[in-house]
Amino acid sequence: MRITPSILNADFAHLADEVARIPGADAIHVDVMDNHFVPNLTLGLPVVESLRKATVKMLDIHLMIEDPDRWAPAYAEAGAESVTFHVEAAKAPIRLARELRSAGARAAIALKPATPVDPFADLLDEVDMVLLMTVEPGFGGQKFLDLVLPKIRRTRQLLGDRPIWLQVDGGVSAETIGRCAEAGADTFVAGSAVYNAADPDEMVAQLRDLAVAACRH
Repeated sequence: MRITPSILNADFAHLADEVARIPGADAIHVDVMDNHFVPNLTLGLPVVESLRKATVKMLDIHLMIEDPDRWAPAYAEAGAESVTFHVEAAKAPIRLARELRSAGARAAIALKPATPVDPFADLLDEVDMVLLMTVEPGFGGQKFLDLVLPKIRRTRQLLGDRPIWLQVDGGVSAETIGRCAEAGADTFVAGSAVYNAADPDEMVAQLRDLAVAACRH
């Protein structure tokens, strides 16, 4: 069970310090938005390059941008260990996934809540992770969408015993992570739940424990 806190809810003026507050995290989740694919504008490649110098932790880049085919490889070249692009935006997802892998990064596909996973079953051997959005992408702090739980279960079925991570992103908290884990997720993005906590790193540990406990049965 991996906890990958999103810095979308961190203090952008002190990102290096904010990352240092979560030493127990399995990776740092970085949301890149272009105000076209989603109605929000966040950080981009220069900030990721700066973060790479500030931490040895895995950088998990989530590209919510209009033209990932063009821009995604640069994030792998900048040292990000994982780069996720949306299937709704990619023009040539297989080629892009292979390009990311050849650059040394894990390749991942993301799906919005309303995007079914079955049409992309044949792509799964080309990626290292599937990210299922459990809110509409664009803003942090949204309420978890329980309607995505059946898609998490279906994705887990499609993955079978392949060593492909299943990540969920959106509204993940102490109240919702158990349902996600029970449905089959093993990697969790939590932003406001972590950075709004009095002790962010303690919340990371608590979330991981809750996810493990949900699967003990």
